[in-house]
Amino acid sequence: MKQYECLLVEADAPIAIVTMNRPDRRNALSLALMEELIDCFRELGKPPEIRAIILAGNGPAFSAGHDLSELIDRGIGDYRHVFDVCTELMTLIQSIPQPVIAEVNGIATAAGCQLVATCDLAVATEESKFATPGVRIGLFCTTPMVALTRAIGRKRALEMLLTGTPIDARTAMEWGLVNQVAHDNELRKATYTLAQRIAEASSLTVSIGKQAFYAQIDLDQPKAYAYAKEVMSMNAMAEDAQEGMGAFLEKRKPCWRGR
Repeated sequence: MKQYECLLVEADAPIAIVTMNRPDRRNALSLALMEELIDCFRELGKPPEIRAIILAGNGPAFSAGHDLSELIDRGIGDYRHVFDVCTELMTLIQSIPQPVIAEVNGIATAAGCQLVATCDLAVATEESKFATPGVRIGLFCTTPMVALTRAIGRKRALEMLLTGTPIDARTAMEWGLVNQVAHDNELRKATYTLAQRIAEASSLTVSIGKQAFYAQIDLDQPKAYAYAKEVMSMNAMAEDAQEGMGAFLEKRKPCWRGR
């Protein structure tokens, strides 16, 4: 795996750990960091032996959002470029085959909160906080709104967006922004256990399921079923599906081949 300026990467199959490494800037999503994350996720999305990816942040914050120093006195083209790159990153996380788990230790605000909402799953410490405070500084969290609304629903998202008030980890779990809350010293164990559970399944099946989930989520119900039944029919033809069903009937452990 290549070396990065703003990231630490451990790609030990079946689980890869990507750590944002700008602790002095609270892992603010600078253009450089976002571009490195895009490159890293593209690379990790290729090898089938990587079954799950953990995204963490070094230091006292998961991510404090966009690097505001890059948003002062710029032209419209510069702003569009920043948000284009951010959108590319968020879209990529949901399009690669492997599930991405946010491991949140500390604050996740603005685009950092968007990053948590975008990841397929999330685990946070008891002390973690989540907020979209852009309204308090005159820059509404419009792009974070896209992921946040889809994760927690309209009324809760609007409360966060319109007030900028942080929510704690337990509230975030209740609202559906995170899946689990763990003690500080158990965060990595909890996240890794979740990743390992995912890694036990067929990588092909997980990839099919993840892609299908995002494809159907915004369709109306008849279209969603029309799409899902075709995907499931094709999935049933796969070697891993036949192996898995056979192993279940024969009461043995399946042997996945990724096809």
